[in-house]
Amino acid sequence: MKAAVFEGEGRLIVKEVPNPVLEDGEMLLKVEACGMCGVDLRTFRSGDPKITPPRILGHEFCGRIAESRAQGQGLPSVGDRVVMYIVLPCGACPNCQEGRTNLCEKRTTMSYQHDGGLAQYMRVPAAAVQNGHLFKVSPGILSQHMALAEPLGCVVNAHGRLGIGQRDTVAVIGAGPIGIMHGLLSRLAGARKVFLLDISASRLKIAESFEFDAYVPVRNGAHLDKVRGLTEGRGPSVVIVACASSQAQADALEMAARGGRVEFFGGLPKTKPTAVLNTNHIHYKELVVSGSYSEKMADFKAAQALLQGGRFPADKIVTHELPLDRVTDAFGLMESGEALKVCIRP
Repeated sequence: MKAAVFEGEGRLIVKEVPNPVLEDGEMLLKVEACGMCGVDLRTFRSGDPKITPPRILGHEFCGRIAESRAQGQGLPSVGDRVVMYIVLPCGACPNCQEGRTNLCEKRTTMSYQHDGGLAQYMRVPAAAVQNGHLFKVSPGILSQHMALAEPLGCVVNAHGRLGIGQRDTVAVIGAGPIGIMHGLLSRLAGARKVFLLDISASRLKIAESFEFDAYVPVRNGAHLDKVRGLTEGRGPSVVIVACASSQAQADALEMAARGGRVEFFGGLPKTKPTAVLNTNHIHYKELVVSGSYSEKMADFKAAQALLQGGRFPADKIVTHELPLDRVTDAFGLMESGEALKVCIRP
């Protein structure tokens, strides 16, 4: 089969590799769609300490069961189309016992410790099969749209702490696919107004089709004045940082309203993981600042149900589709801002 194999920094090679061989309890997925993520781009450019090459990347996927060596009631059957919760927790550590499987101390993950979905076929580990990580996809929903379930689940995880409602105004810093998902979920939760900010004019232009309440270019502090004006001087009650920028984190504390909530969704680069923050904003404005990482099973379940329910505009988020042979072309589309979400069709 063909697969995109990460062989080290700057080397993602599409080549023929042996088909996965199943062991008892496992399933074989014929991948129909695999979304490209900023994590894939970062791994391609700089590697990842959690990934030991060679490794088939790709963690946002949808496919069809091609073979099964698993038995049990309620399991998907050969021919069923499915999406997968990609985290395999240990189930025994304190975080797992508290239901926070995303923070499992011994977790393994598809495309990190297990080969991912940038391939024609992918092996689903027995633990994932038996623990209900596979969710059937209804007919009529495109696989490239259902591949959004994994990143959307991560966004759902963050929103579980934000408690956005009808009294809130929300500012999202970062107009990539994750930032847009944050804006869309905020609107579905009933937010009064949603503002989108970004340094990229092209990204903001693409995002106009989602009809948020304002699109604010980030320019030398002028965006802070603009957001104040949009909120009658008060500031947004919720600010979500959906980009890997220390300055955006500082800006979030600056612009948030008194008593507001601030979410640091985007992690900073491992080579420069610190930010200079005016923590007096946290003190004097009584801000609640939180972070989020990955997703719990419940978050993924909610995300895939939202996509299958037809209330989420997946068709506007997936802007480009490419064959597996052109997987590295996706990175250029992502970096230029031309694409929101690129989907690979193996």
